[in-house]
Amino acid sequence: MRRSIRGSRRLMAFAAAAALTTGLLAGCAQDSDDGSSDASGGGDSNGKITLTVGTFGVFGYKQAGLYEKYMADHPNISIKENVTERNDVYYPKMLTRLQAGSGADDIQAIEVSNIAEVVATQADKFEDLGKAKGVDKSAWLSWKWNQGTTKDGKTVAIGTDIGPMAMCYRKDLFEKAGLPTDRDELAKAWSGDWNKYVDLGKQYMKKAPAGTKFVDSAAGVYNAVMGGAKDRYYTTDGQPDYEKSSGRKLAWDTSMKVATSNMSAKLKQFDKPWDQAFANGKFATVSCPPWMLGYIQEKSGDSGKGKWDVAPAPAAGNWGGSFIGVPSQSKHKDEAIKLATWLAAPEQQAAVFAKQASFPSRTDAYGSLKVQPATNTYFNQAPIAKIFSDAAKTIPVAFYGVKDQQIGTAITDVGVLQVEQQGKSPAQGWTSAENEIKDVLGE
Repeated sequence: MRRSIRGSRRLMAFAAAAALTTGLLAGCAQDSDDGSSDASGGGDSNGKITLTVGTFGVFGYKQAGLYEKYMADHPNISIKENVTERNDVYYPKMLTRLQAGSGADDIQAIEVSNIAEVVATQADKFEDLGKAKGVDKSAWLSWKWNQGTTKDGKTVAIGTDIGPMAMCYRKDLFEKAGLPTDRDELAKAWSGDWNKYVDLGKQYMKKAPAGTKFVDSAAGVYNAVMGGAKDRYYTTDGQPDYEKSSGRKLAWDTSMKVATSNMSAKLKQFDKPWDQAFANGKFATVSCPPWMLGYIQEKSGDSGKGKWDVAPAPAAGNWGGSFIGVPSQSKHKDEAIKLATWLAAPEQQAAVFAKQASFPSRTDAYGSLKVQPATNTYFNQAPIAKIFSDAAKTIPVAFYGVKDQQIGTAITDVGVLQVEQQGKSPAQGWTSAENEIKDVLGE
């Protein structure tokens, strides 16, 4: 997961336009680092097979040197990663190309909040990775494996990482605000209740360093609290239940306490101002699943080294996590399957964790988890492996529905933002979010 956001009307328009142009673009677009390539299974003048990998955000394969390693061991393979920063752009583009039958990458990443829809509606367009050589489903967390598998047993995609929750905080800003800076002391202070975290934010704002806020966004708090909910947006038989969901209500109420206070920087996560706020030290905390560490290191840069720390979250939860699958339209399916299963092997999952702490979905990787010295130093020698390993053991098993991502996005990017940025009341924000959800669901 690196981000799950989507405005339904805008993306429906995008998908319609993309559907009209995909046929014209297929086969002639060039590979690029913004995910705009329509290349699948190409080759070069030296006879190498080019495999494209479509990802969103910072996946870590390139950063951990995995592509270079694979190409060194397989001289006939060239790997091109097509990266789209935001999943709300990446995902509809992938769906359009799957429907068109051309233009998809040889390997496609899929975010957890999209996996139910992909399994339910796109399974026939992917290879069955459960039948791939060397793949043993018992090596994965059972709930993670099941999320990528159809009811009749076809494994559309295999798990890469999961998102056990922690809290990242600026130790230097906490100290200036007169708050405890020890991670264990902070964990004890907010343990078991997100309201305690909000209360600490009120304390921070009393002596906040000039120009800083306690938290980056109310939407981030919403997602963190929602990550600990067994009861999300659907009943277990697949019926929408976002209005009555106890998990949704708790997440909304908590985020509204932040949105209507002075403790939020009122940023939209994964937009450029949010990136810049990392670099400028404008907020003191951010809800922090493992994949967020990679963002922090990249966006805060050298100036943030040693200032960030990591503590256990107020409550257990899972925010994000992804899968990879091989579209059947790939011109080099066998080679793509080999690469996909290699990338998802325990050694590679451990290598990505070592580089940027993306937490493995394979339990057979846990015994070898080590964080690179640079990452340890960046986060003030926090015991990252232990914090996330402990958190992973208590993640509640939640049911994701077909439009889970779109519902969540309507709440955070419409409802929460209207309250936080436009000054609307929580009731008005919820009405706007609910109208957007009804549009998404066709109600």
